[in-house]
Amino acid sequence: MELNIQAIKFDATAKLQSFILKRMEKLDRFYEGISTIDVTLKVIKPETSANKAATIKLSAPHLDLFAEKIADSFEQAIDECAEALQKQLIKAKEKKQ
Repeated sequence: MELNIQAIKFDATAKLQSFILKRMEKLDRFYEGISTIDVTLKVIKPETSANKAATIKLSAPHLDLFAEKIADSFEQAIDECAEALQKQLIKAKEKKQ
């Protein structure tokens, strides 16, 4: 599984990157053969309480999934995206069988 993290107009900390890596590795349990995961992090202007956006694009053979969430922190946005992708992966796996 290849993981690409892109932080737009800021540098993602090592702690944030390791959090994303751990969270994305958990998705591998729900669907085998995930090839790439592209994570994009962005701060939305103007400064408001919920201004952290996370976008995740997941690719596997014959499967492309997408989730985008906005939250108070990047960790929360990543968690919400991962939960949405988890549901999509389970649904795709059931459909495949």
